[in-house]
This record gives sequence, C-alpha cells and structure tokens, in this order.
Amino acid sequence: MRMRILLIVTTLVAQASVDSISLEDLEFNDWKLNFGKIYKSTEEEIQRKKIWLENRKLVLAHNMLADQDLKSYRLGMNYFADMDNQEYRNSVFKGCLKSFNRTRRHNATTFLRGSAVLPKTVDWRKKGYVTQVKDQQNCGSCWAFSATGSLEGQTRRKTGKLVSLSEQQLVDCSWTHGNFGCEGGLMNNAFEYIRDNNGIDTEESYPYEAIDNNCRFNPATVGATCTGYVHIKSEDEKALQEAVATIGPISVAIDAGHLSFQLYKSGIYDEPECSSTEMDHGVLAVGYGRKQKKAYWLVKNSWGLDWGDKGYIKMSRNKHNQCGIATDASYPLV
Repeated sequence: MRMRILLIVTTLVAQASVDSISLEDLEFNDWKLNFGKIYKSTEEEIQRKKIWLENRKLVLAHNMLADQDLKSYRLGMNYFADMDNQEYRNSVFKGCLKSFNRTRRHNATTFLRGSAVLPKTVDWRKKGYVTQVKDQQNCGSCWAFSATGSLEGQTRRKTGKLVSLSEQQLVDCSWTHGNFGCEGGLMNNAFEYIRDNNGIDTEESYPYEAIDNNCRFNPATVGATCTGYVHIKSEDEKALQEAVATIGPISVAIDAGHLSFQLYKSGIYDEPECSSTEMDHGVLAVGYGRKQKKAYWLVKNSWGLDWGDKGYIKMSRNKHNQCGIATDASYPLV
C-alpha cells in the first residue's frame, strides 16, 4: 500500500514538473543548444532568458506585421537574441570601424562614372567572385573581412582564380597603417597596408584566430597584391550601383547598430532610424536588385551562416543612402 502511494506521489510530482515547463522554456533550451550557449551562473541564465523573452516578443510582433506585408523583412532568434541592444553594440562592434579620416583620401583614386546601361540585377556570387561567408567572432575585425572580400573579388577578376585571403594578417600586421586589430580599423587603411607590404597571404597559410597576435607574414604564401584603392563619390548610390555592376564586390561601411539589424533574418531591411553618417560596421556589397518594386543592395556580412539570410542581408537601395551604405565605399586596385 505504501509503495502504491509513493508511486502515485512520484507520478504527480513528475506530471507537475512537465506542466511547469512552458513552450517558452522548451524554445529557450532548444535555442541554447543550437547556439552553444552556456552561462556562468543561474543568475546570469535568468537575466539572459528575460532578455531573450523580450526579444522573442518583439520578433513575433514584427513578423506578424511582415505576414501582412506591413514590413519588408523578417526578424529571427539568432545568436544575439539573449543580448539587449546596448550589449550587442558594445560586444559585437568593439569600435569595429574607427573614425573616418577624410583627409587621407588624397591617397585614393576617385571612381569616375560612365554612361553604360547597367543591368537590373547583379549578384557576383553567381560569377564566382565571392568566397564563403566567414565569421569574425568576438573580435572587432569587420574592416578586415570587408577589405579581403573586395580584394578577393578583384583578384578573381584579374587572375580568374578565387582565393580566400588572410584577415588575421590584417589584424596582426596593419597597425603601422592606422588599424587596431580586434579593436577596429578601416578598409582603406588595410588596402594601403597591403600595397606597402607587397601583398597579403592566403587564408589557408595564415588562418583566422579572432585575437590580436604577432605578425607572421610570409612572402612565399602571398595570395594577392594591390597598388592602391578607388574611392566612390560619397553618398552617391548611383555611383555605387555602377561600381558594383562594372567592377565587382565593393567594401562599404554601414550603421548596423539597431535591434532590427541585430535580429535580422530575411527580406529587404528598411530601418528609418538608420544613420547615413555614423557607421559602425564594415561589410561587402556583392550585388543589387529589386523585389516587389523594392530596390535593394545584396550585402555579405561576417557573422557566420546563422545570422541573417545565410550570412547575407538585403538592404534598402535608393532610399536616401539609408544606413550610410554609399557614404564611404571603396575597392582595391590590382
């Protein structure tokens, strides 16, 4: 009789435990497993879950509007979903883009627009000019990934070979040219370093580590060189469109600090609060197009495949230089 009572009590306790596990609990635990999230304490997990639930509520509300065609893009519960926006800004960017020194542009060639009829759609991925999506991880090296991306494209155009180049070399070695490794830098500074250094190694020979380290450049494993860089007229989206169409992938700086960018999943990103002058992230414009009468830029990020649309984002085009995508665009000369 006592055994039967014990069994009933055990069953009731187990049932109560199951009932207390909500759908939100299951989703949060599944999300943690998916992104390998491990917290240092119970207190931290409680706080992270609170932020996660707030972001989940925002994502669900936003996507309901997207389902009704009231929003042109969707949000998702990605790796950054347990961060509030301020922490995201502080931890992801880490001063990723240093302040632009516009007086240094005398070192650059200016892009001159032509009169060519431009294609309605461009996607350099389809022509073999773009390497796989990379992940800068916990290092403010966006500038390095943007710089290698455009140089990879220009080298492919010149040699017919697509070679992945070493962001780690730029992180370690380009301090002499005004970059600060994982604490930020500029794409144009990277181009100048590669020019003066007579090349950059391949990623295979000098792999990414996501930390500042000693410079280990090896002239025997150079994958690309450049002779300088070309600056595209600031805030001119038509000039940027022509450069993307006729030259290849272009290094661009954007304002990526908003919660909507943090949790972006798919569709054409449209953020009215985006700044066209305060850019904090370096990315790569690899194409452009139009969907349902909305013009967009096709942009490669450096946050891995789990962010956005498999590492990419479509950003609003011809919308008053939204997010500053045409404010400081450039590409290397090879």
